[in-house]
Amino acid sequence: MKLFPNLQGPQRTVAQTVSVVILMGGLAWASVPFYDWFCRVTGFGGATNIAEAGSDVVLDQTIKVRFDASLDRDMPWTFKPEVREMEIRIGETGLAFYEAHNPLDVPIAGQAAYNVTPYEAGAFFDKIACFCFTEQVLMPGETVMMPVSFFVDPAIVDDREGQYVHTITLSYTFYEIDLPEEEIQASYAPQALTPAKQDAIPN
Repeated sequence: MKLFPNLQGPQRTVAQTVSVVILMGGLAWASVPFYDWFCRVTGFGGATNIAEAGSDVVLDQTIKVRFDASLDRDMPWTFKPEVREMEIRIGETGLAFYEAHNPLDVPIAGQAAYNVTPYEAGAFFDKIACFCFTEQVLMPGETVMMPVSFFVDPAIVDDREGQYVHTITLSYTFYEIDLPEEEIQASYAPQALTPAKQDAIPN
């Protein structure tokens, strides 16, 4: 079956070319959420899971979790984990903090990308709460401690590859993003004027 049967010669060629470009663009757009979904379901690429609560099962077996932090080349913050490593029981809820600092005299917004290694551990690493779920805005000179709570799913000990994982590294990279509209408006808002103190006038 020919496409565009009513068109002939160069017109048909142009129409077919435009159709291919639109189709490829649509596939590229759709591939982003599909890839994200695929990574979260399979743990491919070190993507992690999101849990509403901690595990009901806690094993006596322990596992080490290491914490790594990095910044995109253009991100002006400083960013580091509070501790580099902790050892927790599998299924136990862990709590770790990352410190971020904005050294500039303007607000900076950031978003953290994350993964875990080895990649096969991604399907068993569950985050309950994390600063990476939302964008972060730091005011001029502000320093914040950002928490992440998590657990390692006990199912890892029965997985063909996961049972050999004894150390998991959780890595974050912060990227600068555009300031939210409300922050932009606040930065341009006039500062409230404080009335000058007046000396009392004697009667």
